[in-house]
Amino acid sequence: MSHPLIWPSKSFFYAIGNTSAVSVSMDLSPDEPARILLLGCGDPRNVLYTIYTDDTGATRPLDFTCCDIEPAVLARNVLLFTLIADGRHSEDSIWNIFFHFRLDAKAHTLLIEQCKKLIDLSENPKTWRESAYGSSLKMATDYTLSEVRRHWELYIGMQGLPAARRKALDAMFTAQGKENAQQGRCSTVTRSLGPLIGHSSTSTYWKSGTTQASILNPTFVYSIAGEGCSVHYGTDPLIPFHLAPVFASSKPPSFSDIVRAVKAQFSDWCSAYRTALSFLGEATATCHALGTFASSVAQWKTQLIQLNRWEYVDGPQPAPCSFNAIHTSNLEDHIGLLNVLIPAIPLLSPGPSSVLYTESLLSLGTDPTKEFVEHLKADITIIGLLFGISPVDYLCGFTTRSNMHELMHLGTESKNKTKSKAEQIGNIGQYQQLVTWKSPVSGDPVAALLQVPPPLYDAYQMATFFYDLYQSLFAKESAMNFWQQHSNPKDYLKAVGASNITAHYTREAFDGRLLDTWSGQNMETMHYQDLCGQLHRYGLYKAQSFTPPARKIGPFAVWPTVPDLIRIVMVVPRNALHVLESSNPQEVGTPPLHCDIHGQNCSNLFTSVHAAFGRAIPMGTKQNPQVKFEEDVKGWKGKSSLVLSFTVPSYLITELEHPASLEVAFGVKNTPAACATLIQKLGIRLHIYSAKLMDSSQVYILPEPPLPARRLRAGRASTSPTAALSTALAQIGEAERSVLEFDDDCEGALSLAIRVNVTDEASLKLFSSDGSKVVPEIEQMSACVVRIKLGERAQDIAFPFPVIGSQNRLRLARKSRYIEVIVPTSRSFVADGMKYNPYPVMKRDNTLVAWSLHHVNLSRMPVVNLNAKGLARWLDSHLGSMMSARERKLRRKHKHDALMFIKDSIHSIMVKASGVQPVSGATGRSALFSLVDEKTNNSDTIIFISDLRFDLASHTVVCDGFVLPLTKAFLLAAEKPFAKLIHQGGLCSVPVFEGEMQGWKQLLPAFVERCRSSWTHGPNCEYTAHGKIPLTEDMEANPLCNCGQGKDVDGMLKMPLWKPFAPYATRIAMSPLFAVSYLERVQPKLKKCSMCRKKGEGYKSCSGCKKVRYCSSGCQKKDWKSHKPKCKA
Repeated sequence: MSHPLIWPSKSFFYAIGNTSAVSVSMDLSPDEPARILLLGCGDPRNVLYTIYTDDTGATRPLDFTCCDIEPAVLARNVLLFTLIADGRHSEDSIWNIFFHFRLDAKAHTLLIEQCKKLIDLSENPKTWRESAYGSSLKMATDYTLSEVRRHWELYIGMQGLPAARRKALDAMFTAQGKENAQQGRCSTVTRSLGPLIGHSSTSTYWKSGTTQASILNPTFVYSIAGEGCSVHYGTDPLIPFHLAPVFASSKPPSFSDIVRAVKAQFSDWCSAYRTALSFLGEATATCHALGTFASSVAQWKTQLIQLNRWEYVDGPQPAPCSFNAIHTSNLEDHIGLLNVLIPAIPLLSPGPSSVLYTESLLSLGTDPTKEFVEHLKADITIIGLLFGISPVDYLCGFTTRSNMHELMHLGTESKNKTKSKAEQIGNIGQYQQLVTWKSPVSGDPVAALLQVPPPLYDAYQMATFFYDLYQSLFAKESAMNFWQQHSNPKDYLKAVGASNITAHYTREAFDGRLLDTWSGQNMETMHYQDLCGQLHRYGLYKAQSFTPPARKIGPFAVWPTVPDLIRIVMVVPRNALHVLESSNPQEVGTPPLHCDIHGQNCSNLFTSVHAAFGRAIPMGTKQNPQVKFEEDVKGWKGKSSLVLSFTVPSYLITELEHPASLEVAFGVKNTPAACATLIQKLGIRLHIYSAKLMDSSQVYILPEPPLPARRLRAGRASTSPTAALSTALAQIGEAERSVLEFDDDCEGALSLAIRVNVTDEASLKLFSSDGSKVVPEIEQMSACVVRIKLGERAQDIAFPFPVIGSQNRLRLARKSRYIEVIVPTSRSFVADGMKYNPYPVMKRDNTLVAWSLHHVNLSRMPVVNLNAKGLARWLDSHLGSMMSARERKLRRKHKHDALMFIKDSIHSIMVKASGVQPVSGATGRSALFSLVDEKTNNSDTIIFISDLRFDLASHTVVCDGFVLPLTKAFLLAAEKPFAKLIHQGGLCSVPVFEGEMQGWKQLLPAFVERCRSSWTHGPNCEYTAHGKIPLTEDMEANPLCNCGQGKDVDGMLKMPLWKPFAPYATRIAMSPLFAVSYLERVQPKLKKCSMCRKKGEGYKSCSGCKKVRYCSSGCQKKDWKSHKPKCKA
């Protein structure tokens, strides 16, 4: 198990999503089928919204594999999908069934009737497949079907419960609502406002929902926690929907206005789902687990994942096992970012648009904007090289998804009382960070077409890196280490409160070679045996301690052979758990658990523990002992013992101490939070239960069989050091794999090197010691590709990560006949790399995709009301948040930065198009813009803006517009109407500076591609003929192909002055390019008022000396007497 066993004193049921819906296909090309995996899927908001926004008139297949640890989530989701698919039920009733705690008689009757129908159809997998829903709602495992069916039976059965029991259930929900009101908790629905987060909203959901009804909704009563009220206190049906258009209307909305708008969105989603069923295919396959790669469904259970053979092998349309879009919800908060990435990445299919999303919500540190980097535990470039995947914004330096509203929310969060008592103690906040991951070579149009293997490396450097990674993963797992690292009182309480929920990793999750560097001085030793056992178990490393093997004494005396690893099975009587089960869940929390084997002279901890309730039945013989486990399906609600299982090196119980003196214990990890609350209950060692190792009634010692051989992952390159690199241009010789060189501290990447063995005869004559000794020339061709030139011969070499080719070094071995090119790795804010084109449009066969800008469906985006009161207040600040503090400083000092220039131009276009900042001398908004080269005063690009639309899922806005390249041929053909447009169209000039026009030529194809929906690139596409995108970066030349000209231009046809140019224009979706908050400071640094010392932003400097700042004119007047003698007026 890669995540520690956790004591589930309180399990929340997230029946309704806690973030607004996103489109999971937003980074995929509209030309390719979408194979989507939702890990920790939660409610179906993302499925419905993806289908709704993906409805572009095309009929590409959408395949969703939905996976969640909570069977009640899947039962509710399938129930909702079937109600929608029927197409005959009242949407108000469907809404009430899914979103309300209490139902009226009509909705309750529909719920019961639907559950009865579903139970009849789900008698077995075959009957479900043959049902009306079986073709679109497929069950990945038989266990999934049985679990959702069991919940439908519970929903029906609740009405037959004794009256006292129903009354008690009702009282639980009433009490939760009262507790929310007493503690001043409010919904996090403000997150759904996006850029309008400054507005407030009202929530009366916990009183009665949005309907006056009395029957308790059984779909909220049953969950993995059992029967009762486990629904999270922040649950609110408004959260999954997008509220920005409601609050951006001409007048402030009432609560009924909000509900009406949200129900309208839900109705649109339902309609899109019903339409999509005609071609969805594998619409919603369900897989009941946190990951399809675990050995069992979940902690505290033994049910194995056994994929349905018909659905995955024998059926006419087998379900996918690899995906081009994987969304992991906020699993990162619960199991750790590395535990999300490591199993998910192998399921990602190769391709330029294949994408993985990670998301976090919890803010546990002092600076939430930097927590993403902290969660990785290592340098992002190294992670990209090792995992073959990297954050897109880390490489490009911008994102099209805004999280400025999160920063604003974070600033106001501490002023309300929305947190539980446990959260208040640790001051745990919320900050949503969604990160888009892609292969780092997939954004390079040359390297993406090649087989680029991962780099080789020096074993000692990699071992040192893993040693540091190990230290980072487990540095805070003991209270002693924790106190040493948190002496600062400012973060003490927060760190204590978070210490239980940040214990994400076990030694089984760790993969490295660090045992040779282990010492008692710099690493604790109580987990050493656990690490040795796991490394050996997975075939990674066999420590010297396994030689010689364990002696045949004690439990091994009659075994034919003693394996290196054994499995300890321990039975914990149910009454031993009473001390924790009877405690206040708010006090106990959810501490991590472990087992330990200790004696008089040793103590060793083991964190990869599996636990389930039931009976351990000894079988086999003394020579070959075995245990059969019978699970108690009642689990926590039953009375069976708890059976634990974990792996141990066999020598541990024979070589360190005599087996008779050893004990096995089950206990709580000594985190600071656990020590503070549980030492009085469990004692200083925090043991829940212990037994003698040789007590055969409580402890079973079994041989551990080898793990099944791991399959070679599809698409992975050979790991042979001599594996040749196939290249597009290879005229000089054979290129070897790249080699990674770490920096001096073995923490980051210093360089990558590729050696080319010169084999070409003509090249040898020029290069060898017997030849002309020509020095090769180096030229960077793209982000990852460098060209070696040797006379008339050339060769391209592709690195597995963007590089800085301009800082290359050469190692020339003329006698050995090789050329070695050494280059530093690149990323955002440094030279070369993705700066060659930060906005690539990638083409593979007939599939094109904007790599660093997400796709949008403009027809599904609400238009911003530009006449609404208060528009300027939120829109101006939102658009102004594009630039980081660094970029604002560059702008003030007139420094050169191409991305900053483009951001400034986009800002200028959008504020003028919206009317927020009218053009000087004009009134109202501008809609026609010309990009004018500042040096030559030449313009070759006209942009028309027809509407400003909400990009709801990305919490920003988009200009719905059209681009008209001014080529010489066009100007000759449209001379008269163009002259009329220039003189009467209110043309606004946007100056572009050094290097910026080249950036616009790169950006425009991406703006076109990201909103393409009703047309495709034809066989005569100029992109195909020329083999590059954009076609050109030169002035007075068209960077776009002609495939999109005159398509989707209804917005131009409505304007008489624009209409003549519609056949020549191409539709674009222009949006802000935001700074990346985890890479650099986004918000301006707060300044202090020189008078009152209050911190804030936007303070004005003294007009005389420009050295002091004031928050108001009042403070300036108060300080003038003291400041006047110092002021250099």
